[in-house]
Order: sequence, then structure tokens, then C-alpha cells
Amino acid sequence: MFDQDGAVKPVWESFFQHLSSLAPEELELRFTRGDQYLRDAGVLYRQYDESLSTEREWPLSHIPVIIGDDEFQTISDGLIERAELLEYVLRDFYGDNTLVSTGQLPATLLSQNPAWLRPMVGVGNEGANLLNMVSFEIGRGPDGKWWVISDLVEAPSTAGFAIENRIAMGRVFPNFFASANVHRLAGFFKEFQQTLMDLKGRTSGEVALLSPGPMNQSYAEHAYMARYLGLLLVEGEDLIVQDGQAMVRTVAGPKPVSLLWNRLPSAMFDPLELDPTSMLGATGLVQAIRDGTLKTVNMVGAGVLETRALMAFLPKIARARLGRGLALSNIATWWCGHDAQRDHVLANSDRMMVGDAFSTTPLMADPKTIAFGTVVYGPHVEQLTELFKTNGRNLVGQEAVTLSTTPVWEKGRLVARPMCIRVSLGRTETGWTVMPGGYARISAGNDAKALAMQRGGKVSDVWVTSPHKVQTPTLLSVQKNAVSRSLTHAFLPSRAADNLFWLGRYVERSEQNMRMFRAYFARIADGADHSDTMPAYMRDRIMNHVDPQAQAMAERFGAPLGLALQSASRISDRFSPDGMMALRGLVTQLHILDGRPVPLEDIPLEISSLLRQITGFAGLVHENMYRSDGWRFLSMGASLERAANMCDLLAACLSEDAPTGALDLALEIGDSVVSHRARFQISADAISVIELLALDGKNPRSILYHVSRMKEHIANLPLQSADQAMTQVARMVLVLETRLVTSEPTDIFPEFLIELKRDIWGISDTLNEYHLA
Repeated sequence: MFDQDGAVKPVWESFFQHLSSLAPEELELRFTRGDQYLRDAGVLYRQYDESLSTEREWPLSHIPVIIGDDEFQTISDGLIERAELLEYVLRDFYGDNTLVSTGQLPATLLSQNPAWLRPMVGVGNEGANLLNMVSFEIGRGPDGKWWVISDLVEAPSTAGFAIENRIAMGRVFPNFFASANVHRLAGFFKEFQQTLMDLKGRTSGEVALLSPGPMNQSYAEHAYMARYLGLLLVEGEDLIVQDGQAMVRTVAGPKPVSLLWNRLPSAMFDPLELDPTSMLGATGLVQAIRDGTLKTVNMVGAGVLETRALMAFLPKIARARLGRGLALSNIATWWCGHDAQRDHVLANSDRMMVGDAFSTTPLMADPKTIAFGTVVYGPHVEQLTELFKTNGRNLVGQEAVTLSTTPVWEKGRLVARPMCIRVSLGRTETGWTVMPGGYARISAGNDAKALAMQRGGKVSDVWVTSPHKVQTPTLLSVQKNAVSRSLTHAFLPSRAADNLFWLGRYVERSEQNMRMFRAYFARIADGADHSDTMPAYMRDRIMNHVDPQAQAMAERFGAPLGLALQSASRISDRFSPDGMMALRGLVTQLHILDGRPVPLEDIPLEISSLLRQITGFAGLVHENMYRSDGWRFLSMGASLERAANMCDLLAACLSEDAPTGALDLALEIGDSVVSHRARFQISADAISVIELLALDGKNPRSILYHVSRMKEHIANLPLQSADQAMTQVARMVLVLETRLVTSEPTDIFPEFLIELKRDIWGISDTLNEYHLA
């Protein structure tokens, strides 16, 4: 922010003029607006402890990091040079291995390195680029010089988060940003999107992003990038290899995958040839790469380049390769397997950090601490000397660095905090392109090692500004191969369909429970004895889950909503942000209700409020969701659950031991009181209730309505075309519909309804076997 003379740098002047023109109250309102966008978009991070992980709000710092484009061009040139050097090193590691044979690198740094994957030797060295997307974490010293802290090449993340940070900052400073000549990010992703299509080539397979799943701290970014770039988001369980071809399991059967953007640790990619304990990858993927039927954006095994010890040798390799040193140096590193380097670390231990040579995480720790048994050691010479004697080749020393600071808004004022930034590079047909901006990590205090969000750190948008008008590219423009990309989401992975199916079921189940509990509490709030007003099955169901004195019912009927949110989180690339926001709001409201005492007479009103929210959510999702196979599975899940629940409800209310008023209760829980009054000018009796709730094809609460809707959806699923034989699941639902259509109200008895429910669950099982398993 300040130059060496203490004056504000020119690139910051206009921003600070704008900032100073805003009142503190308006600033807080703007910051809240940016945070609200991130919440609405579902941008969260996972906080881990020893036993569990929880989602926390995204810790955005609302003051950007601003860099002039001249300075950023120097950074870009240095990082492009480094990326090309890493490409050369990686090709050598899995190819001729001349770096070891010529003595430029100790053999032990490969042979004992768990990140060097022996099965990948000779794979993918046929001339194609091994690296197509890389990131670098860079820091700036107090003297203004930039250097590389770490190379991120295996599964580089944060590029997607950079877009979300940029959108949020556009909400905080909308007018200023529009006129500030800040370089846009979309052009970088537009070019990289084309690179993916070029890598895929003319093959018929899909381009997929392979994610570890929703428990990974970067899953939100994976889902966002899949949506943004039009990729298929898959997990290891979605993939199989058949006849040497990688395939994704879809509701229409296995479909080929030609290109994978792998976001797994490389060792987890294939449990057959790499880590046999992996539950994240898929068996046979490495062989598919060998056979040439599958490509990856970055080579599997590229994580070896992130090894700390390699930083000690890259300057020497660069001089041999380029005839000079790197334009952008990395943090000074010494491998303690060499006597001279080990002696240097010992002699300068007061300004050294020492850690695991084979680790791939940056060694940014307080040099005054010592913690044996972890990755970081402090400068205690006697202890280090003994440690080096027994374990020197497994350790590296790195110079403890001082990071420059950036302004952060804290408690109504600007304070200086250490920061570093991550810059992403993507390969194009003309070479590397650099994202004109990035993702800054900012320390929670003055300690440079507290950059991680897990330790209270914040993140910020990086603005690269120009004195001239900048271009405003967009991904909406037509590019070559656009037709092939438009077909991506026609393929619905079976895992995604399964989660959509259960999302529909859980939401419907929660609504049914809410209606049942509202009816129960409305009756006991009037002083009635619940044993005389509720059928036995409902009474048992409620009393098994509710302590009327504690009134802790929200947790019980909220459990299905929690499961619904879990299902939706696993398909966030296919589920609208508005729908996710509404579902999160419902779960939050349930927790609030469950955490405060509610008078008995107010419980029905509270549940009615929740019912309005859940029906609003259902309407939002069903009315706005594209009528794809995913929408059909969501609808079928809701229909199966509602039809089966109605079978239970009617069977209980029609039984011989049903209490007085049970039929009215069925109409109330079935949300059909008004419909009954409109159709029948009589009080509720068994015939009218059966006709309305079981056999009326126009009542969206009836069994027949939902069986018919299931039949329509199943008829439009893949593998159900008119020129194919009817599948078992289609036959089952047709038989069930026919049985209902040809039944009279007098044919419906509790036994009939119980049998009907078993048939409905049979359809669910068969549907799972044909399309979801």
C-alpha cells in the first residue's frame, strides 16, 4: 500500500479516495451485502477438529489487494518461466530421469518420495503437455520483492473461489469497481474452457471434474467450477472402467469420459495401482491413461513437484536449463541430506524453519517454536544437530521470511496484516495465460503462519489495475466445440440422481411429519387427551419422538430436513443457489425453534410457519427446475414418499379402532379439507375420504395422482423409449395404477392400503436397481 518513502502507492490512491468518501455505517452495510451474497451462493469453508468438520461462513476481507498491471506483468513472466521449468522437471521425473543420472538431484528425493508414483513412469510422455493448470503461492517482502512460497500443481484450488470473491466485492464497491479499470477474470476461464475442449478433441466422451466429495474443504469450488465451465462433476464412485474405457455411471447406463480434471490427491486416483486404501478414486483409471482412452488435465503424479526438498534444487536445475537463475525465485531452501547445506542450516538456525523434506505443504511457521513429532522444528541447535545425524535426509531448512502487509478493515478502522496471494496459470494453444488477479490469504494477526482459514485467516480479492480501459470478456460468447459442451448435463450420474431422489423423499417426509405434529399439538393444546384423538400408529409415532413437556419436536421432524440438506449439498452443481438458500433457511429456523421454549398453545402456529416455508421451497424447486432427468428423479422421490405416507394415514384412519374424528384428521393432515368441502356437500365419511385421498387423479394429495405421476416420469426416463420392451419398473407402476383406477371406494380397506404401500416401496427398490445402483 505504501512505497519505501511512506507515500501511498498510485494504484491505491483512487480506491482510498472512494473509501474515505463512505460513512462507517454505509461501509458496514456494503460489507454485509457482500457477505450475504456469499451465504446465498453457498460459499463456505470447512473447519476441522479432531472429531468432526463443520461448515463456517466464508471469511472475506472486504478490502482488496491492489497491484498495478506493470508489477503484475513482471510476476506473470516469472511464473510462466517457472511453470515451463516444472513441466520439464516433471517430464524428466517420469521419463529419462536425467536430473538424477547427471547428479543435479539426489536419487533419494525420488526413490523415498511418496509423491513420486512409480506406476506412472513412462505414462503420458508421448509429447502432450503434462501440466495445463497450475497455481503458485507467492509472497512479497518488505523490500517489494516477490518470491514463490509454494508450487501448487497436483490439484490447484482457489481459482473458483477467486471468482466468488470478485462477485462479492462487486457488491461491496459496485460503482467504483465498474470504473476502476480492474482486469476481469472471465477471459482467463474462457481461454481455459477452450483448452479443455481442445484436450478432449473429437472423442465422444465427456469432460468431467473428479472431486473427493462434499467433505473436502474445496468441494464448493469444485461444484462452482463445474457449473461455470459446463463440466460434469463426478466422484470416484461414479466412475468405472469397461474394456479399457473410463465410464461414468448414469441413469442411462455407463457413458464414456475422455478427459478428467482430477482434484484428488494423485495417490488416491486408482486403488488398484496406487494407494490400495483409497475410497476416492476408481479401479483401472491408470490403465485407461496408458491405453490412451483417458486424459487428465495435469498428469497423475504431478504432486511430486510440490515436495519441499525440490525447492532446494530448482535454482540449480534452472541455471543448467536456462543458463541463468529464475526470474522469480522461491523461498530459500536447503536439503539437510547434504553436509554443506545441513551445516548452513545449523549455523543460521536462529532464522530458519526446519521440517519434513517430503511434505507438500508450505513450511510457514514461527521459527522460535519447537515441536518434535510434527513437521516443524525451531532453532535449538543441540536438538537439531542430533536430529540431523539420524534423520537429515528427511529434513529441509527454509529461511524464515517476513511478509509484506495489506490493509484490512477491523473494528471500524484499517490495520496492516501479513498476506500472500495465489496466482493461477492455464495453458492455451499459444502458451500459458495468467489469471489477472488472484486469491489473497491474509493473516488473522501479525503472525505470518496464521494465514490459513483454519487458524482464523481471511481471504481477499486481488485487483490488477490498469491506467487504461480494460476489456470485459464473458463466457457467454460462442466458441468452437460449443455444441459438444451443451450436451454435458444430458448425462445424469446415478449418484446425482440418487441424491435428487432422496432429496424429494426427505422434504416430503418432513412436510408429512410437520402436518402430523401440528394436528397433534392443536388437539392437546385444546385440553384433549391425545389417546382419544389420534390413531394408534400416529400416537405411537409421535410419542416415540416427542417429549411434550420439553417440546423438543423440531429436532425430530427436522431430521429429514437435515438429510435433505445433506443430499442437496452433494449435488450443488445441479441444485439452484436459491433452492439451497431456502433449504438452509428452513434448517436454521428449525434449530432456532428447537433451542427456545415455546408455549404449548403456540406450537401449532410455529409449525404452520415452517409448513409455509417448506411448501414454498417445494414450489420454488419444482417450478424453476429444468425438466431434465434430474427433475424427474426429484419428483419421483416426492411422489413415492407422499403416496406411501397416504397409504399409512388412510389405513390408520379407516381401521376399526380408529378414534372419533379420524377421517377429519386424515383430511387435515392430507391438506384436503377445502377440496372435500368443494366436492362433497356432506360431512366426511369413509367413501368420500377414500375417493378424495386415494382415488382422485386430480388431487395432488391422493395416492392415484402420485402413482400416475410416477408412471409418466418413468415413461420418459432413459431406456424407456417406445421401440424398447417395457422395463420391470414401468410394468410395476402400470399394474399399480390400473389397480387403483379400477377400484371402487368400497374396495379400499386397511389391508388393501398396507399391501399398496408394499408395492410402492417395491417400485422404489426396482427403480434403484435399474437406474441408481
